[in-house]
Amino acid sequence: MSDWMVTQSSSAGRRPRALSPLREHLRDTFWFAPTAAMVSVFVVWVGAQALDTAIVDALQEDRDYETLDELLRFAEDAKAVVSAVGSAMMTFIGVVFSISLVAVQMASGQFTPRVVRLFVRSRITKATFAVFLATFVLTLLVLTSFDSVEDPRAVTSVPLVQSVLTLCMVGLSLLLFVLYVNSTLRLMRISHVIARIASESFRVIASTPVPAVGQETPGLDAVTAWVPHEGRAGVLRDVHVARLVRAARRHGVVLRLIPRIGDFVVPGMPVLAVHGGPVPPRRVLRYAVSVGVERTYHQDLGFGLRQLSDIALRALSPAINDPTTAVQALDRVVQFLAALSRRPLDAALHRDRAGAVRLVQPVPDWTELVDLGFAEVRGCAVDSPQISRRMLAGLDDLLLLAPPERREPLLRHRELLRQAVDLAAPTASDRDFALRPDRQGIG
Repeated sequence: MSDWMVTQSSSAGRRPRALSPLREHLRDTFWFAPTAAMVSVFVVWVGAQALDTAIVDALQEDRDYETLDELLRFAEDAKAVVSAVGSAMMTFIGVVFSISLVAVQMASGQFTPRVVRLFVRSRITKATFAVFLATFVLTLLVLTSFDSVEDPRAVTSVPLVQSVLTLCMVGLSLLLFVLYVNSTLRLMRISHVIARIASESFRVIASTPVPAVGQETPGLDAVTAWVPHEGRAGVLRDVHVARLVRAARRHGVVLRLIPRIGDFVVPGMPVLAVHGGPVPPRRVLRYAVSVGVERTYHQDLGFGLRQLSDIALRALSPAINDPTTAVQALDRVVQFLAALSRRPLDAALHRDRAGAVRLVQPVPDWTELVDLGFAEVRGCAVDSPQISRRMLAGLDDLLLLAPPERREPLLRHRELLRQAVDLAAPTASDRDFALRPDRQGIG
């Protein structure tokens, strides 16, 4: 452990938010927002119905039957509007669903299947579905509130507030529909998809613990116990940092995560090593490790590079043959690596309130990230001078930014690229052209 390059919390007293994994998991689902919206609109409808009843009771107490009669006439007109809104909402929902399916199909076929997560996590898409469904549910509830009694003295409730609320929901639905179409069209453009992937990746960098000035990497005691994985097989999505730190502090031990985020784990495989004491009770460690069917951005430092590399590889395939898209992906690869060029990597240390290390979480090192960003794309660059020129320019830029101890993998990829081009290019002029660095590929 003494030779690890370690990142640790910038403040020993700051602890990770306990709901962070839950929040991230809910963002990867599509059912939560519409369900919450329908439940919320039911609660709002109950309040609006009570307010309408209070208005009618107040008018009847004041014997203001003329106003009640006007409200009844308003209710007749509003009922027709609410009925039309209810039928139109189902059509709107079908249109939105169809647009989403077409967009997802095109994005997964042309870019990479991993970008489907961008559509699932899109706040605008979820908000549009949620508001449309909530409006439809509201219209059904409001229709049940209309009273068939025509005598103002016998009426019990007139859905005045409910009708106004329905019209407001219709206006919000129209606004969200416009924003949804604009957002979907943007996500169908590769430049915006790549920008979204880069944005999500930089959020992971920002959430990764940064080194604290003056603190050194402590050594770890011998392993005293191993904690096997007892759940289903799948990809390690994230760990509940706060829960593990709290459990390690209470039992006076240090926990070390064995697999990295994004690794595939199977039942019985060790996931945690315990240092310096007995293993905490299994009930304490329950639900501290999350396993799913695919990787997520949350805590996964290499997932963004994986997607950018996939997009570049697909763009360079003979079926698509779009080197400009690969250049755009390489732009973001260089940007991502430049942001990590001077950051300590290899592992992240999570400390408790007293500043003691309680959880060691492995992360990819610099060489692995460079290989992830360039190795596969470099193999396809020999047939496209646009890619080889852009990759050389990116490697040259990173060589200027990276400290001396991190230049070896960059120089290695640079030399391998030169060797591959020398073997593939038919003439010396072609080799000179393909090996001329250009940040635009072929500007």
